[in-house]
Amino acid sequence: MGLRETKKQQTRTAIADAALPLFLEHGFDQVTVAEVARHAGVSTNTVYNYFPTKEDLFFDRQAQVEGHLATLVRDRAPNACPVETIRDDLLTTLRQSDPALGLHPDAPRFWQVIHDSTALRAREREISERAEAVLATALAEHLPKTSARWNQGNHSMFRLLAGAVAGTHRAALRELQQRILSGEPPTNARDSVATAAVQAFNLLCSGLHTDADQTSQELQLPE
Repeated sequence: MGLRETKKQQTRTAIADAALPLFLEHGFDQVTVAEVARHAGVSTNTVYNYFPTKEDLFFDRQAQVEGHLATLVRDRAPNACPVETIRDDLLTTLRQSDPALGLHPDAPRFWQVIHDSTALRAREREISERAEAVLATALAEHLPKTSARWNQGNHSMFRLLAGAVAGTHRAALRELQQRILSGEPPTNARDSVATAAVQAFNLLCSGLHTDADQTSQELQLPE
């Protein structure tokens, strides 16, 4: 990365770092972009150059979140099951108590700010929808080498599979949030969610690896 790009990244990070404490203290809707600019020591126009909307300021890493599951699928070993790859990544981050999953003292306040803002809840749904869409594309384009029986032209199937996988991943994170917000110790919540996530993802895997010919014979559409 060149010097110019490094400075731009530093400015972007500084703006985001100035914004988050304001949002956590006052709430998303109560903080203006002008206030963020003042705390970051830049102009309001500079903030908009890096973050087109105030929601982008709050979810400053949304591009990484949207592409995370798809990246795991694209970068996995050729014969690795995509569902197992996503499962194992989630378990690893849980074991490491990754702050990104909410295992951080400020996490409950972060979640509460989202809950209290209609705009942030809407943006959160958009992020989830885009993550699911790019995951569907990655699944279709990066099949395991052992999946010759899969119908590569059935785009609806990949969208449905992406919905199931991304939904399970999202539900695991939501369960973790709810347990911590209810007062459960984070380590206990983490261990409980990890156990449930293994079971849920393994159920998806058991269906994914069932013989396709056998499945088509056993499952008949109702007349």
